[in-house]
Amino acid sequence: MADMRAFQDAVTHWATGGPDGPARELAESLGTRTAVLLEGLSDLAAVEALAARRGRDLAAEGVCVVSMGGAMSVGRYAGLLGPPGLGLRLTGLCDVGELGFYERGLARARAPLQDIYVCDADLEDELVRALGTAGVEEIFRTEGDLRAWQTFQRQPAQHGRPRHQQLRRFLGTKKGRKIRYGRLLVEALAPERTPPPLDGLFASL
Repeated sequence: MADMRAFQDAVTHWATGGPDGPARELAESLGTRTAVLLEGLSDLAAVEALAARRGRDLAAEGVCVVSMGGAMSVGRYAGLLGPPGLGLRLTGLCDVGELGFYERGLARARAPLQDIYVCDADLEDELVRALGTAGVEEIFRTEGDLRAWQTFQRQPAQHGRPRHQQLRRFLGTKKGRKIRYGRLLVEALAPERTPPPLDGLFASL
């Protein structure tokens, strides 16, 4: 049986100029009903980690989680997956600074903006505030990144910046770090501390 990962790959190929046939066939065979639009792979890691924590099999529920490779691609993906294309229900997460891209892209796709959950300023910021700075630093210690974090803090550009902003910036300083910590920060959350955008997204699925 085809799996949802194959559908995700087919959608990515379609979005970059490939044929639509494989994605259409897989959507039908998998019973896909909803597409969760995410800006990048760190958001994808966080959503998949929360699904696992909550015992949700999103693929079995007909939900495809899509990493678009940036907010500027939302119009393209909304057109392919939403009413003009496969006719799936669209939902997802959005950084507050990228809301304009979503407003325009979803309007063109005739999809409601109300199903997009906005992070302030982004999902990493939401997770850092939910865990608290001490909680995030303890995860750095466990993962062997505490020394790198302390070195980063001593950089002149970080002097005077709030600790939570430093933490958010540190997560983006090394390739793959945001993706790894997207999962780890979610796994460390107490259930009642799930950031509202993530909580709202899962409540809608």
